[in-house]
Amino acid sequence: MKVVLRDDFEGLGRKGDICEVSAGYARNYLVPKGFALQASPGVIRQAEAMRRSAAMQRAADRADAEAIGVRLAPTTLTVSARAADSGHLYGSVGPADVVAAAAEQVGVRLDSSVVALESPLREVGAHTVMLRLHEDVVVPVTVEVTPQA
Repeated sequence: MKVVLRDDFEGLGRKGDICEVSAGYARNYLVPKGFALQASPGVIRQAEAMRRSAAMQRAADRADAEAIGVRLAPTTLTVSARAADSGHLYGSVGPADVVAAAAEQVGVRLDSSVVALESPLREVGAHTVMLRLHEDVVVPVTVEVTPQA
């Protein structure tokens, strides 16, 4: 069965895409939940408009992300945390701490989901943290973890 996606759907496609899915999946999940519409000639014309608006929105989001990346890339974010004399932190510095430092020091409001940390920072020193601001914009930022006084 052919359906037109009403929003970006992980593993299936983007807003406005025409996808071939099983009839049961469309009838029991995608259409009732509002994720898709059954493809008809009128809906396919609407899909073109949805694709154009989604492309313009993605371009605007990418431009915003690049502007934020230009502001963040040259900066070093400083986060202070309690640490032992050996330099090991008693706790850890996670994505929420990095986002709070960006808001406080640079004035950029971010969501903690953009911070790509494999594991929280547990040592004093400089660390490179990747920020995924957009699917095409990834910015490395230096996070300096200092011991609290």
